[in-house]
Amino acid sequence: MPYTAFTTRLIPAVVAALTVGAAAAHAQTAPRSVVPAPPVQATPASPMAAPPADRQHATQAALPDDYRLQVGDKLRVEVYKDAQLSQSVQVRPDGKITLPLLGDIPALGLTPIDLRERLATSLKEYMNNPVVTVIVVEGTSPMAYVVGEVNRPGPVLLQSNMTVLQALAVAGGLKDFADAKNIRILRKGAAGAQTIPFNYRDAIKGSHDATVSLQSGDTVVVPD
Repeated sequence: MPYTAFTTRLIPAVVAALTVGAAAAHAQTAPRSVVPAPPVQATPASPMAAPPADRQHATQAALPDDYRLQVGDKLRVEVYKDAQLSQSVQVRPDGKITLPLLGDIPALGLTPIDLRERLATSLKEYMNNPVVTVIVVEGTSPMAYVVGEVNRPGPVLLQSNMTVLQALAVAGGLKDFADAKNIRILRKGAAGAQTIPFNYRDAIKGSHDATVSLQSGDTVVVPD
C-alpha cells in the first residue's frame, strides 16, 4: 500500500480515538451536580424541657409578696459560693426545715424574705457576709379555716390581705345564735401558737377589728 494512502486512512482513526478518549476523561472528571438536602426545621422545645430554675422563678413570681410559708412548701435555699449548704428542702409538719450546719430552722409563717434574713444571720457564725436566696419551688394555696357557728364552715381560699370579715362572708355569715363578740383566731407561726380575739359587732361598726387580716393556716372559731 502506498505510504500516502496509508497515512490518509490512519489519521482519521487516530483523531476519532483521541476524541472518544477525551470525552471519557471529561465524563470522569466533570463535577457532579449536587442537590442540597432540604433544611431541617428545629423542633420547638417542650415546656417540660425547661430547666428547673425557670420553673422555680415562675412559681416564685406567681406568689404574692406577703406569701407566708406553709407546711409542705418546697424550697430551694441557695448560699452563694457554697454548694454544700445550698439545699432543696420542704417545710415539715412541725413547721421547720433542716440545713447543714444550722440544723432545724423554724420556717412556718415566715415570708421567703424573712427566712432568707434569718438564715443569713445564723450563717454569720460560720462565714463572712453570707448571701442567701430562698425560692419557693412549689407553694401550696394559702388557706384559712372558718369553723363553728357559720352557715358554710370549712376552708377558705385566701386572697391577698383578706380580712376576717371577708372570710366570714365567704363562709356564709354568722348563724343566729353565734357569739359574735367572742370570735377567736387561732394562729400558729414561727413564734408558736397564739389566740387573737375578734369582735364581729365592733368590726362591722368600723373598729380596728375590721382591718385584721388572716394568714395562711389560720383558724377562725365562731362559738355559740
